[in-house]
Amino acid sequence: MWWQIPDGFAQFTVDDRIAWVERQVTEAIEAEAGACRLIVGKSLGSLACGIAADRNIPAAWLTPILTIDHVAAALRRAMEPTLLIGGSADKAWDSEIAASLRHEVLEVPSADHGLELAADAAGSVEALRHVVSRLDSFIGSLGR
Repeated sequence: MWWQIPDGFAQFTVDDRIAWVERQVTEAIEAEAGACRLIVGKSLGSLACGIAADRNIPAAWLTPILTIDHVAAALRRAMEPTLLIGGSADKAWDSEIAASLRHEVLEVPSADHGLELAADAAGSVEALRHVVSRLDSFIGSLGR
């Protein structure tokens, strides 16, 4: 899904941001009439971790905002297969929280929130190749 961030979003409280994202994701899931088998989200999308956990939907979260308690708590209760991908140089990523969860984790050394390496274009391409490969393997494992 693609969303348009509303005007004034920067002034929303964290709870209002969570509610807005959850509403968008819930509407998309319900539009699929039971066909949603996986949620993949990046950054802001990870505010919907609770939706995946509550609906027992496998998920892959790229650069989840682990510094928000709501996200970490939702990931703790998620029982379906879940993949977390983050960069060690991302301020929204918390290596300790990621490691404490029972989910698959791919931490990209020195990667920022865009999963890129500062001043290293070739290294960034290689890192993203690794991310896509891991995501592909995770998705492929869901059909087994």
